[in-house]
Amino acid sequence: MKLFHSIVLKAGFYLISIILFNDLTTAQDSENIHVWEMKEIKLIAQKNYNNFYMDVTCWIELTGPGFSKRVYGFWNGGNEYIIRVVATAPGRWQWKSFSSQSDDKGLNNHTGSFNAIEWTDDEKKENPNRHGFLRPTSNGHALQYADGTPYFMIGDTWLAGSTWRLPFRNAAASYDYVPGPGMGFEDAVMYRKRQGFNSISMISCFPNWESDINPSTYADSNNIFIRNAWEKFGYDVRDLMGADTSGYWGTLTAKNMRDEYGNLPFEMSKVHKGVSDFTRINPEYFKSLDKKMEFLSEQGFAALLETVRRDAGPSWKAYYNFSETFSRFVQYLISRYGAYNIIFSGIHLDWIPKEFSLTAEEFNDALTYHLHKYGPMPFGQPVTTLISSSTYSVFGHDKDCPWLTMHSVGNKPRDHRVADSLEIIFRLEPPYPAINFEPYYTGWNHEINKPAGERPPADSDRDNYFARAQMYGSVLSGGLSGHVHGTAAYDITTTGEPEGARPHIWEAIKYNSADYMKHLNTFVQSEGPEFQNLLPARYDIIPDKAPGSPPDGLDGWAYMMRNSEKDFALLYFENESVVPVLNNFIPEKKYSFTWFDTITGEWSKQEILKSDFEGRIKIPHFPGGEKNSSKDWAAKILLAD
Repeated sequence: MKLFHSIVLKAGFYLISIILFNDLTTAQDSENIHVWEMKEIKLIAQKNYNNFYMDVTCWIELTGPGFSKRVYGFWNGGNEYIIRVVATAPGRWQWKSFSSQSDDKGLNNHTGSFNAIEWTDDEKKENPNRHGFLRPTSNGHALQYADGTPYFMIGDTWLAGSTWRLPFRNAAASYDYVPGPGMGFEDAVMYRKRQGFNSISMISCFPNWESDINPSTYADSNNIFIRNAWEKFGYDVRDLMGADTSGYWGTLTAKNMRDEYGNLPFEMSKVHKGVSDFTRINPEYFKSLDKKMEFLSEQGFAALLETVRRDAGPSWKAYYNFSETFSRFVQYLISRYGAYNIIFSGIHLDWIPKEFSLTAEEFNDALTYHLHKYGPMPFGQPVTTLISSSTYSVFGHDKDCPWLTMHSVGNKPRDHRVADSLEIIFRLEPPYPAINFEPYYTGWNHEINKPAGERPPADSDRDNYFARAQMYGSVLSGGLSGHVHGTAAYDITTTGEPEGARPHIWEAIKYNSADYMKHLNTFVQSEGPEFQNLLPARYDIIPDKAPGSPPDGLDGWAYMMRNSEKDFALLYFENESVVPVLNNFIPEKKYSFTWFDTITGEWSKQEILKSDFEGRIKIPHFPGGEKNSSKDWAAKILLAD
């Protein structure tokens, strides 16, 4: 009898446990969340797999108001898989799980639901990401939040910010924090937030990079280049190897790019020395990045998140099935971070050298393969690429690169010539948003960063002027998505390392060039969302460049964008510009004309100018009565009638 009661009790307990587990899952999934607020759905695989990363693909079918899509999950270590989702509209949402391992009961046929509610207006003011994820505007030329609120990117470049070099401290940053040695990620974000920034650019990880006995750029015994990394200054491999390294590219070893806990993004290959095993990811590294992405989201930032730098490509393709494993990694990042407000960059293609990069065609093929296999971003964020020259000249447009939904220019050239690339992109059909991701970097002594061959001292007036010229010139050539600022400390040389060709991050982050970005935002958005409807009109400035101003420089040129109604225009005049006449305004109308100081962010007193019978407006002088500007100025024109 006791045995019978024991069996009954155990069976009953088992049945109750199942019921309670199911009820708990339902109760957990029946919660209220806000729209655009990330929710995690966790699944536990019941089977063991040789490679949890490559052997299992899991997803949910998510349905809600106006939404029905597949959302993929990611392996989070052990036998845990996570699917991160957001609700794009208020109402009831439901999901059901599936996987490529159809007989694993831990991954398949789980269901759940949740209710999404709207944020209040006050809550949206606290965090602009609550307006929804970024989208192109209806005309395709700019960006906005999902609810139509204008977005203008004010970004900064911390390419190694994903690593230990800006450690996440899980500690609040003081309001009056002054950057110094030991600066943490939260410190840097809050410092930039006070300056008006709303975006940070980071590369997710740097496979094959390590401070070791090899130079920053080297090839293996098969003549496959393993890396083309940023140097760790002061660490000469000749001192470590005691050997001649004349056959290598340089003698300094590479910067270490682990996370705060010493984790690498991938396991290292047991077969190919110095090469990451791109079939075996390390979730612990990305758990560190999770904290930074979450913090950026909480502070209202929309990050530019890039996959990897192009130098990982040669060894990746030589030793692995590149299209399959690269697309797998792309999807891992999208699954892990696609429920944040991001702009996603498929590859950091700042340079395309044949020795230590794959070609643009090879990256394009792999990213197109990913799109066909996994589909587009489930929650609609823009997809682009940081590029040398322009994404249009490198990849083409629309059907040429179906994965790309936002164009960019950058890196080279860093002078007037980038304006032509932006205007070409602006006139493409269908229209895509565009931006300059890598303009002039203050404090960087590099050949590609010398307008007309000039290299002013770091953080000097001239150095900061070049940054301003790229800000305003890029935006008013059609880069209406915003602008991304940069300094020589993009590599984040940090505490315990000597500076070299690039400065310490806590010094460069204080350069004055960053302060001018908030003035750019003030200027562009001075008439609210009207800037989104501007059209290039540089050739209606007569003359649009001063005599002798070189195309490879940043002096003497003028820029204008104007709306189709010709009742609103924004202008920028570089240092040494000449007083112009403006053509093609409405004939015989009064216009208000207001100068804007790009250094102080102050507006001058309005002047009333009248167009002549042919629609020409003559600007009488620069502030101070100058015929040739001794500094750069911006200006706004509005129909006064």
